[in-house]
Amino acid sequence: MSHVAVCVTAPSQAEAETIGRAVMEARLAASVNIVAGVSSLYWWEGVVREAGETMLWMKTRADLVEPLTARVKALHSYACPCVIALPITGGNPAYLDWIDAETAPPEPDPA
Repeated sequence: MSHVAVCVTAPSQAEAETIGRAVMEARLAASVNIVAGVSSLYWWEGVVREAGETMLWMKTRADLVEPLTARVKALHSYACPCVIALPITGGNPAYLDWIDAETAPPEPDPA
């Protein structure tokens, strides 16, 4: 199975915790790290903005990115939340196996 790390930013610690807990309870990720105190610069509506945010790093399987993204968007207060998946190209095989074991089972093959 292929694995990804999904980065999400949220406007507050509380919202990040709500999103992280919902993703974990749905078994859409095996792990969520919540990193407070992120300073963000970004373009929004033609203007460079600056904001304090909280970042979530979620470790999951690549086949769960779509439902994970849908769950984040349903809970997020931003009109266009950051949800990006970065491929995990290597690492501790036991950790990658653990991701598989702790996330939702793969969808059955429709064949």
